[in-house]
Amino acid sequence: MGIKKRILVVDDEWNMLNLVRIHLSQKYEVVQAGDGYEALEHINRQDFDLIILDIMMPYLNGWELCKKIREKYQTPILMLTARNEVKDRVHGLELGADDYLVKPFAFEELAARVYALLRRSGINKGKGIEEEELISEDGLTIVKESRKVIVNGQSVEFTPKEFELMWLIASQAQRVFTRELLLDNVWGIDDDRDVRTVDTHIKNIRVKLKEANCSFNPIKTVWGVGYTFQKADES
Repeated sequence: MGIKKRILVVDDEWNMLNLVRIHLSQKYEVVQAGDGYEALEHINRQDFDLIILDIMMPYLNGWELCKKIREKYQTPILMLTARNEVKDRVHGLELGADDYLVKPFAFEELAARVYALLRRSGINKGKGIEEEELISEDGLTIVKESRKVIVNGQSVEFTPKEFELMWLIASQAQRVFTRELLLDNVWGIDDDRDVRTVDTHIKNIRVKLKEANCSFNPIKTVWGVGYTFQKADES
């Protein structure tokens, strides 16, 4: 048996903490935190493969904690909340969360979301960059297996879903993707999904590339349709 993936679960409700631990601990190593500050202590001491994060907590709420985590780490984040408003989900995604699950939820769905996030964020360390499938365009390099985005020789940190979107659009450069098609390919089937989720992630990608001094905008908006890849000489 290989080494178990390590998951941090952050929630001020101990019943919820224990239920999540019971349902996940057979497959994963589960570490618990009762508030945001305790979570930061764990995160600064050891590495995690996934963080499950409740929003409504005292002292340091889930949104604030998500923002602090993203300042230093790109660990996948699954946010849990009793609030089902679209604006709340969009806000969490803007801060860097990778997925969103509304309470109450079936633990089978939680397990499926956890598995999907871990699978998407997995890195194949057995290949060198020269052996991997990649896309290169005017100082921008996207490496599929190791999930790296490099601008002018410097690595740019993307969340798992940001990378999935970037690779999907760039790998089929002649294709125009509708928002619904991007949702199908990156998020899968989700009754609560919203096309604005795609727009939020595309915005985050563009901001990160611009801050890294990418010489062009690789994702072009096709008004009324969706998005397509744009080469440097087309921008």
